[in-house]
Amino acid sequence: MNSDLTGFIKRCQDAGQESVLIGLTDLDGVIRGKYVDLGKFERLMIAGGGFCDCVLGWDVDDHLYDFHKTGLDIETPFTGWHTGFPDVKYRLIASSHRTLPFTNVPFFIGEFVDEDSDYHSLCPRSLLRKASNTLLEQGIKAFTGYEYEFFVIDESTIDSLHRDYSNLRSIRRGKLGYSVLKAAMDSPRQQEFLNFCREFNMSVEGLHFEVEPGVWEAALNKQDALISADSASLFKTFSKSFFRSQDAIATFMAKWSMDFPGQSGHFHFSLTDLNESGLLSSRDGELNDAARFAIGGLVRYVPEWLPMLAPNVNSFTRLVPGAWAPTAATWGHENRTCAFRVIPGRNGECHIENRIPGADSNPYLVGTATLLAASLGIREQIEPPPPVIGNAYDNSEVREEQEFSRTLREASHRMMKSETAHEMFGQDFVEHFVASRLWESHEAERNVNDWQLRRYFEVI
Repeated sequence: MNSDLTGFIKRCQDAGQESVLIGLTDLDGVIRGKYVDLGKFERLMIAGGGFCDCVLGWDVDDHLYDFHKTGLDIETPFTGWHTGFPDVKYRLIASSHRTLPFTNVPFFIGEFVDEDSDYHSLCPRSLLRKASNTLLEQGIKAFTGYEYEFFVIDESTIDSLHRDYSNLRSIRRGKLGYSVLKAAMDSPRQQEFLNFCREFNMSVEGLHFEVEPGVWEAALNKQDALISADSASLFKTFSKSFFRSQDAIATFMAKWSMDFPGQSGHFHFSLTDLNESGLLSSRDGELNDAARFAIGGLVRYVPEWLPMLAPNVNSFTRLVPGAWAPTAATWGHENRTCAFRVIPGRNGECHIENRIPGADSNPYLVGTATLLAASLGIREQIEPPPPVIGNAYDNSEVREEQEFSRTLREASHRMMKSETAHEMFGQDFVEHFVASRLWESHEAERNVNDWQLRRYFEVI
């Protein structure tokens, strides 16, 4: 380790590179970080470091949580004025090293750690690593891939802000999903973007234009669950930096305009044994036990843990009938109206697509909730309801417990009551995360929005 570190630092110095960029993902999926010089980097690699714990105690707009306003009684919040905002420890992941395109600055992913444990209760990456280890204890390995839709807006950040994010121009006009014509016309930009992703080790296996103007969809390569989530987290952040360099904006909101459908963040996964032989199979429409029980776990538990997949107030504007997003925990074979889509593969093997998450979701939390729900289903041998054939929105056989909550506030209270959530994620995480989602609801409810102005300004 030390010889590798010494060699790395020497190569940086020889190349005239004197600093390293580090980043840690918070509960909202925002990467927080800083530049450090090579001397500081060396010390961090050897002994870890400390980061102000406010990054786990404020919202996506950097406002400190005030959990008293959420109505949730948490006896001792993780951080706040009462703690003085001390440092929380973190470590850097040596294997996460990649180099930022255009600048050649080395980048490393960090992970929060607890004083007395290998995990941190509020660290999204730590939660997924713990979930992956839970599966390994069951003799299961998970391979996952993320798929993001995002709008590219032909506006600079400053112009968009001055226009209050209204009447924005998409980078491409008109509809034509999967259009080869559009891809050919925009080939230089798409190739530059693919090269950017490749150079930064966030490998994209497919890229195309979606139906609405300015919508891109990128499918990331399937990898080990933790490495896959790392790539997804970096993809969301550094895609934005790529388009900003071209005076454009990439938005991963679940729904940025009522004129267009929402933007998905679908999660694909397959399960194998420790020798990487597939555990999930589907032959002639019949699932084997492992696949059936995995679906059973997803149907049973995901509705209770919905905020981990739909974490923002805006997320729920996408989870409506007819919007290519599910409204209940349904499943089906090759059925895109369902929450969980079974996709056949080679030699009878299959994998499962979780179609609930929006592009706004935190990939670490999506992976954690999905994989633990599936593994619980296998462990408890939960039988799923029958698959949906046809339009899941018209399915009259959906049980009440399968229905999704209609708002973030309702979903958060439901998660707080979930005994299994406390068992699988820990009380500290559930209380803090649920309170943070209730805080999001509180902030939304106390603000005037465009819809309210248009509806009430002159008439009431």
